[in-house]
Amino acid sequence: MGSTQLCSGCTAAEGAAPAKERSALLRKWYHLMIENKDDLAKIITAENGKPLKEAHGEILYSASFLEWFAEEARRVYGDIIPPAAKDRRILVLKQPVGVAAIITPWNFPSAMITRKVGAALAAGCTVVVKPAEDTPLSALALAELANQAGIPAGVFNVVPCSRQQTPAVGEALCTDPLVAKISFTGSTATGKLLLHYAADTVKRVSMELGGHAPFIVFDSANVDQAVAGALASKYRNSGQTCVCTNRFLVQKGIHDTFVEKFAKAIEKELHVGNGFDERTTQGPLINEKAVEKVERHISDAVAQGASIVTGGKRHSLGKNFFEPTLLSNVTTNMLCTQEETFGPVAPVIKFDTEAEAVAIANSANVGLAGYFYSQDPGQIWRVAEQLEV
Repeated sequence: MGSTQLCSGCTAAEGAAPAKERSALLRKWYHLMIENKDDLAKIITAENGKPLKEAHGEILYSASFLEWFAEEARRVYGDIIPPAAKDRRILVLKQPVGVAAIITPWNFPSAMITRKVGAALAAGCTVVVKPAEDTPLSALALAELANQAGIPAGVFNVVPCSRQQTPAVGEALCTDPLVAKISFTGSTATGKLLLHYAADTVKRVSMELGGHAPFIVFDSANVDQAVAGALASKYRNSGQTCVCTNRFLVQKGIHDTFVEKFAKAIEKELHVGNGFDERTTQGPLINEKAVEKVERHISDAVAQGASIVTGGKRHSLGKNFFEPTLLSNVTTNMLCTQEETFGPVAPVIKFDTEAEAVAIANSANVGLAGYFYSQDPGQIWRVAEQLEV
């Protein structure tokens, strides 16, 4: 894929429709998403595996971006700045930057597209979307609805490709002079590579990269509330979101009670199964590689002294299904506390003091999200201000 092929998806931004028209088109696209929400949710579950209830939630979330930016399209205001000299006037006119290349992940195959594309189209840019190779159908379904909404050909373009072609397509999008802006959500490693490619042509770049979220439970916390929060923050989409908790830090006075209640909640409330089964809360992992990483993290932890409280192995339903897992006796030397697992594994580290917990939480070289439970107002302020997330 080179410059010539990209041209078909790179309509000149200078020809952007008036703001009122852009707003109307985005609004129509939003309504079409709502009208087709059931089918769109089924596509997500079929290609991603997440439970249908979660998929329905994603579609409503995804559509909300189009609704929001339909309104914002009318509000791309300029500005008048007070000049330094009496005979000067300084006016700011905001114009679309041009073609935006949108590279999106598989874990939210609809929402991560509309969040980026809605903003770009509202501003008057044209877009080329490279969806994740695991989930191209959601992107193509959105493209079909965009076409039905009347969005002109060449304004919203989708370029699906195989896993083998992905590096070349990513490089082409980041180096092509026709592309003025890159927006990427995905791993930190891939983000670094795309930044390197984009540097040669000094493109504008926006990135949301990997996380390593800590979840701290202090002795003053309400244990039941902390367990409910832990369940939600860890096992959503089988642990495959960038803001999922990756490290649980629990103070020693409350540690044993928390682990016991957390294990019972996992066994009672989480159900592994087909995403189309109404009872299912945990679908399959996205692919074999994801399962192997989960197994590697668990094996490494156990080899270094961690204990499997519940789960710990592939589920009998199939090779990509994995049991929700809880590990105790975890240390900061283990892979599961150093890397983003991106799977249904909850490693629990016991800590002594507040300072120790904050130091462990901040030891990661990435941020993105963090959680903690406490009922001490002073501690809440201190920790909230010190966490580097």
